[in-house]
Amino acid sequence: MSIRIGICGYGNMGRGVETGISNCPDMELVAVFTRRKSGLQTKSNVPVVSIDNSAEWKNKIDVMILCGGSANDLPIQGPQFAKLFNTVDSFDTHAKIPEYFSKMDASAKSGRNISITSIGWDPGLFSLMRLYMGSLIPSGNTYTFWGKGVSQGHSDAIRKIDGVTNAIQYTVPSESAIAKIRNGENPDLTTREKHTRECYVVAEADKSRIEKEIKNMPHYFDEYDTTVHFISDAELKENHGSLPHGGNVIHIGKTGDSHNHAIEFSLKLDSNPEFTASVLLAYARAAYRLSEKGETGARTIFDIPPILLAASDAARIIGELM
Repeated sequence: MSIRIGICGYGNMGRGVETGISNCPDMELVAVFTRRKSGLQTKSNVPVVSIDNSAEWKNKIDVMILCGGSANDLPIQGPQFAKLFNTVDSFDTHAKIPEYFSKMDASAKSGRNISITSIGWDPGLFSLMRLYMGSLIPSGNTYTFWGKGVSQGHSDAIRKIDGVTNAIQYTVPSESAIAKIRNGENPDLTTREKHTRECYVVAEADKSRIEKEIKNMPHYFDEYDTTVHFISDAELKENHGSLPHGGNVIHIGKTGDSHNHAIEFSLKLDSNPEFTASVLLAYARAAYRLSEKGETGARTIFDIPPILLAASDAARIIGELM
């Protein structure tokens, strides 16, 4: 039996999930849910359903993958959908994750569903690496760097500003800071010293206000040196049409007085949304399996046994990968 998947939101992430399902023989896309009134055509030619009618699909979907933005969509849509379906999302406003998790936990339990929240590569895989590294070598420091690449959440947050018609934001890591860490140093770095942010924005007017609003946006730009470039829509599409990203988690620590160790996990992604979508699909499989066991409530990546992610059975995984 295939796991019946629904997609809520058909932007870059939603289309990435649609593409990723083709690589998951145990899954099928059932429907796409949208706020758009008309005109949406999917590559899979599945039904396109208004979000307002989502309750009618309660028993037709095993896992709903929520592909809205963290700034405005998921805080509202997440708890609403968690009452109706098992869900997986990529909520990525780090400072607000505990609050969001609490709301999702309450909603999922009220609907007797499973909701796996803040899944992707950061938060997500990088979060897990930080836990592993700090637990294995507790005497040390862990550093996280993102980019250079397009941040979907930050780009979406800019696009939500009144007067902005389109935008892309690049996160740029400090190469000198990374070099110091890889050299065995343990520098004490501020947020501003680790990354800068570059924004390419299409706006017709109020550019001074928009730039100020971007640079002072809490949780997104206010702690970084941020550069805002105003460009045409044609230039944005020509020069900033791809969505690469990646990053590194590096841990430097000691066991004993003299033995130094370095652990590093890195990603280099041609398509941020397609990779993130692949992570969401693996955890959709886990959500389905937990639900089949009768479990309810919210989970993070820390709570999910890795063996639940694989399409193969446990015996084959142990035989092939151990």
